Amino acid sequence: MDGRDLVRAVTTLGTAQGLRVMRSAWRRHRADATGLPPRGAERARVPGPAEGAEPLPGGGTVRFARSELHIIVTVGGAVFRGWDGARPEPSYALAGPPPEPDPRAGLEPDKDGGWQVVSERLTVVVSRHGAVEIRTPGGVVLRRDLPPRWWEPVEGGPARWVQRSEIAADARLFGLGGRASGPRLRDGTYRLWNTAPRAGFGPGDDPLHVTMPVQTVVADAGCHLAFHDNTWDGRVIVREGREGAGSGHDRPGTVEVRMDGGPLRSWVLVGPPARVLGGWAQLTGAPALPPSWALGPQHVRPGGEEDVRRAVDAHREHGLPLSAVHVGGGGPRRAPAGPAADLEGFPRLSALAKDLRDDGVRLVRAVGPAVGAGPMEALYGHGSAAGLFVRDAGGAEVRGVSGRGDCVFPDFTDPRVREWWGELSGQGASEGFAGMWLDGNEPVSCTVFAGATLPRSSRHVLEGRGGDHREAHNVYGLAMARAAYEGMRGVFPEERPFVVSRSGWAGMQRYGGAWAGDVTAGWPGLRASLSLVLGLGLCGVPYSGPDVDGDDGPSAELFLRRLQLSSYMPLLRMRASASPWVYGPEVMAQARAVLVERRRLGPYFMTLAHLARLAGAPYVRPLWWRSPGDRALRDCEDAFLLGDSLLVAPVLEPGADRRAVRLPRGRWYDTHSGRPYDGPGQVLVDAPLSRIPVLARAGAVLPVLDDGGAQGDASQAAGTRTGRVGLEVWAPAAGRRGGGLVVRDAGEGWAEPEIERYTSRLAGGRVVVERATDDGQSAVEGPVRVRGLE
Repeated sequence: MDGRDLVRAVTTLGTAQGLRVMRSAWRRHRADATGLPPRGAERARVPGPAEGAEPLPGGGTVRFARSELHIIVTVGGAVFRGWDGARPEPSYALAGPPPEPDPRAGLEPDKDGGWQVVSERLTVVVSRHGAVEIRTPGGVVLRRDLPPRWWEPVEGGPARWVQRSEIAADARLFGLGGRASGPRLRDGTYRLWNTAPRAGFGPGDDPLHVTMPVQTVVADAGCHLAFHDNTWDGRVIVREGREGAGSGHDRPGTVEVRMDGGPLRSWVLVGPPARVLGGWAQLTGAPALPPSWALGPQHVRPGGEEDVRRAVDAHREHGLPLSAVHVGGGGPRRAPAGPAADLEGFPRLSALAKDLRDDGVRLVRAVGPAVGAGPMEALYGHGSAAGLFVRDAGGAEVRGVSGRGDCVFPDFTDPRVREWWGELSGQGASEGFAGMWLDGNEPVSCTVFAGATLPRSSRHVLEGRGGDHREAHNVYGLAMARAAYEGMRGVFPEERPFVVSRSGWAGMQRYGGAWAGDVTAGWPGLRASLSLVLGLGLCGVPYSGPDVDGDDGPSAELFLRRLQLSSYMPLLRMRASASPWVYGPEVMAQARAVLVERRRLGPYFMTLAHLARLAGAPYVRPLWWRSPGDRALRDCEDAFLLGDSLLVAPVLEPGADRRAVRLPRGRWYDTHSGRPYDGPGQVLVDAPLSRIPVLARAGAVLPVLDDGGAQGDASQAAGTRTGRVGLEVWAPAAGRRGGGLVVRDAGEGWAEPEIERYTSRLAGGRVVVERATDDGQSAVEGPVRVRGLE
């Protein structure tokens, strides 16, 4: 921080705000200098040779000369490994108590002084020096963790550690939260620190808002997910393997996890992708089921009540489906206020919310964690008196800067704070807000410098354990989302809460979804958006999506390509700057067709939402989801599966009117022309400006909104009104059968819906569609449209 920094702050934010930011940055620097003791000299340590073991149900503890390793194989097949006495709890990732150990598995001696645990789905082998291998029942090594190394301060303090792992030479790595450069993670270093990047970030920016130490590894030998349950700052260094390297021998890939502190403990799940994500959901919690309206088109408005009403009227006038309007969002100079702050421009909020709901449109509010610290701020006065804000090592409140001036931050790792904030969130719901959009909760203190967050020495409750911001930072957004979710559910227990958060950590899906933040509105933003959604899905967060933005002045072509991509994402939200009517009547008609198709697919999205809750499967899936052994699909990053039935190939480059599409095995139909294509292989498909290629799997049975619906009816945005759902069936290939699942939403509440199973087959040149029940096959009720017959 010097004179140039001051000039930059004043130039960017104005004189008064720039000076506040400089003071805040200096306070943060001084707090860390005094609150965090220097590490000083360090002592390196490795486990040393094995000296004995204690068998326990599901595994046991292996004792080494300078450490111990606790291994448990659970009933569901998940493997826990904890060094230096680390156990599964306490953990922000787990949804409840850890799963029970598998009583059929136990620790037993292995050759060369090692130990092993044999279970039905895998074998864990521990060498006498502390290397741990995860093997298939057939003995193939999926992952080999080398003995870890710690660096412990001589004067005391948290130990740094590194865990280096080897994976197959052909393996591909995915995950680590939302990354803009993937979804495949190539050679490089990836930081594990939730960060507010510059507005308009793209594929070259890392880290972003949601980072997780979750690795999804796909190889010929099988798939597995590895999770290091540690919330501290860290880095993951990836080096992809190479087949035939070094005199014809394979060079394995390596994944090196380096953490600045915290426990060395991890989980591994093995199996096909669907089983792995299902096990992950059982471990960290089922994804929250969004209300049906949250699967329709949504819009962000920057103004007050009149601006909202004009926007809703414009959607109705132009026949554009709309399910929700988001208000209260800020910018770099004005962060969103807390849930109890007054909303300027909304003097009749309850009446507005009622009028919109009568039209089938919900109102969603942007909420940030920062609380204004002015002497007249009632919220600050109450929270300060109760000791609810983050404090420094000396006990004083940590001050930051928001767009409204000095601010403080609630400590969401304190159960008292979550209860208090939840009550405030519930008040917002009682005023008419149907959901919350959480912003700036990395957390962010307004600054023009790197590290726009709280001092690392800031003190947090951490559920009573106590600790500093180095441990609490990455779970701050997760804890805030929990407070909002539980608060809304407490006020309206009969309705499903809607929460989308910009930041979070492993397990955030229990409380809602994620929005991608300020992805660049340029062409690179298309790839970044797809990468973010795919990556989050493979980390257990199925409901997410980017904004369709227009702040960079995109062309009509770029606007349509962004809208087309987003229309097949779970969260479809347009910014005010990207309102379709600003581009003229021709673009308006094309945008209307996109949004009406999204509304038509509403029942399919609702089915995917229920399946995500039940089985952990993401809506948006990589092409290799059902064929992880197909190497060509593992390297394909420009298309995705929407559920099992649709393949979506967005246009990611300007000027394209055709594009190549990599197909998985089987027959696929172009949903526009009905033309069939056979995979595996690559085909060239038309992609005019009015649409992107979408292909349906042969034999698929999809629930869709019956075409009889009125095109501009906003109340039908999610397409789930009772009696309006029909089936769209794509002809199976000769000699093959097809089918699909349908889950009709039972309303906005918690009633458990019935899962309907349908089959399709060819018989005498016609497609026969039947419903499969426990008593056999039965006739289908409701409209059925068969497509794909030549």
